[in-house]
Amino acid sequence: MRDTRESRLLLVLLVAVAFALITVDIRGGEDSPVDGARQAAATVFGPIEDGMSAAVDPVGNAVSAIRDSGERHDRLAELEKENAALEAKLGSDDRNRSRLAQLDKMLKISGRGQYGIKGAEVIAIGAAQGFSWTVTIDVGANDGIKRDMTVLNGDGLVGRVTTVGPNIATVLLANDPDFTVGTRMEASDELGFASGQGDRPLRVELLNGKAEINKGDRLVTFGSQADKPFVPGVPVGVVSRVDPSGGDLTRTLYVTPYVSFTKLDVVGVVVEAPKQDPRDTVLPDKPRPTPTPTVTVTVTPSAEMPVDGQIPPEQEQ
Repeated sequence: MRDTRESRLLLVLLVAVAFALITVDIRGGEDSPVDGARQAAATVFGPIEDGMSAAVDPVGNAVSAIRDSGERHDRLAELEKENAALEAKLGSDDRNRSRLAQLDKMLKISGRGQYGIKGAEVIAIGAAQGFSWTVTIDVGANDGIKRDMTVLNGDGLVGRVTTVGPNIATVLLANDPDFTVGTRMEASDELGFASGQGDRPLRVELLNGKAEINKGDRLVTFGSQADKPFVPGVPVGVVSRVDPSGGDLTRTLYVTPYVSFTKLDVVGVVVEAPKQDPRDTVLPDKPRPTPTPTVTVTVTPSAEMPVDGQIPPEQEQ
């Protein structure tokens, strides 16, 4: 339709009629004179509106579902993050409990032996090339650590300090082939020298070739002059094998160390030696032998068997 004066007048007239009908409808309320026309229009255009709604609603539902899915994904990611944090905390708690247990054992040893110790953590291990067994600990000269100090943990002798830096130190482990420590047998006081053999038991040469030694006997450190590099009484290990004497001047023993050198974590450097030799008081309690159960068998005579065990004549055939 072209924009003419007549068309503009018609548009103004239609708008005026529409406003008039709206006014009449609002004022009429439920008795509005145009209510019938509105119902008729609803009857005609209702199915079309429902069809359009059915076509549009799945799209809206899909958008809503995508939005909800995004929210669920974000919440799932948040829960996974919280779960990972809890697992990390649990692992940390487990490690802390383990280290507290190690520290508790070490403090008990230092208390029984009256050793003044400086706690440390193993932060590195040596290359273990050429049978070299060393670890690095996180204390040094600034912590009062000096060369040739004894190192122990809650199980027994770990080694001795060999080099010292401002904040770290190197420890030569007792199982290193270059390591030697004077030992004393529990109770018998037989003296010897223990040497490391890597991942094999320590080799101990007793000074008395005729000493009576048995498997299961225990050894402690004998101690050094001025308590360096070794203080006395630190548990070393348990005899696992005894070579025949063969008339030699010395006797060879093989000793399983108390310390597991591949599981070192918390250790202590002895910065103050005991005022007197603790002797065997630092050794762990001996395990109690497990009693062997005895079985008593009681024979109950059969009802058909005479008490005296004799078979009646009539049953002999």
